Amino acid sequence: MKFKKYLSLALAAVLSVSLIGCTPKEEEASKGGELEESLVIYSTHPEDLLESVAAGFEEETGVNVEFINLKGELAEKVEAEKEDPQADIMYGGSSATYLELSAKDLFEKSELSWAKDLDPMFKDENGLWYGTIQTPVMMFYNSEVISKEDAPKDWKDLTDERFADQLVFRNAESSSAKATYSSLLYQYDKEGKIEEGWDYLKALDKNTKKYFGNESLLFQAIGRKEAGVSYSVLSSIVENKENGLPLEIVDAESGSVVITDGVAQIKNCKNPNAAKAFMEYVGSAETQAKIANEFNRVPTLKAALENSPKWMSETTYKAMDVDWSVLAKNQSDWMQKWDSEIKNTAKDVKEDK
Repeated sequence: MKFKKYLSLALAAVLSVSLIGCTPKEEEASKGGELEESLVIYSTHPEDLLESVAAGFEEETGVNVEFINLKGELAEKVEAEKEDPQADIMYGGSSATYLELSAKDLFEKSELSWAKDLDPMFKDENGLWYGTIQTPVMMFYNSEVISKEDAPKDWKDLTDERFADQLVFRNAESSSAKATYSSLLYQYDKEGKIEEGWDYLKALDKNTKKYFGNESLLFQAIGRKEAGVSYSVLSSIVENKENGLPLEIVDAESGSVVITDGVAQIKNCKNPNAAKAFMEYVGSAETQAKIANEFNRVPTLKAALENSPKWMSETTYKAMDVDWSVLAKNQSDWMQKWDSEIKNTAKDVKEDK
């Protein structure tokens, strides 16, 4: 889409405030000229969400947006292009990924008007990336299969014998599964008991009936009562519940994994002014609320929650204690071991018997 190029009042106000107190020379350097004609975004978000965000930003600024959906290759692509960046913005991906890439000096520091209202868990302390979407990953059960009395109260309960063949999970190709298995393992690692953590995951695997690469197939299995318990991102649980599945959400005693989806300006990008304007736009309360209402993504800003679907503010959950910098360093190795040494190993033993 092509639009007449102009700065919105909101963006102009932010830029003008940042220039107060500068000398004329400093002011001219800070302005950096007009917004560039285009902006390139690498992302993991679905294309319909990206199209909506791109259209809104183009209408707001007149900048032509090109987005490229990279899914699991996002971090690798940004790192591979470090010496000659082909994109201006990284949009989507977990905080663990942003922490890993921040340590490799791949992002530009940004000072944004809305960032001051973010909880510290949703932003980098050095201003290298900011969270625009929070994604709780929560346990749930089919109330026609599992009674409230027998339902799990915490993640550790899932290894109990009563849940044998009652669990269906996503495989580690899913970002939410990756974060969940790694966060559960971290609970043991932080106590210096990593081997106990692997034993826990083996016991969890023993009770798991099947792993799915597709979220829809997982919910279908729960709906057909092939198993009674699983976990998923909160928005998917709510959506399937609204579509008639008898699901109940579990607010785990030790907390639920809360993934932060972020945004960052890529260092030495070709369109830095447009990139800064996009960062300001995409994390604003207005845009976060728009994404919440159109795509069921939970905002990180409280101001955006006030104008979002009611379930987002009404569903309470405790966040699991996770040091995402530790996950950033270990998640790849941990998940490789989980995939090769943990997944389905218990079933192989049972079948051999």
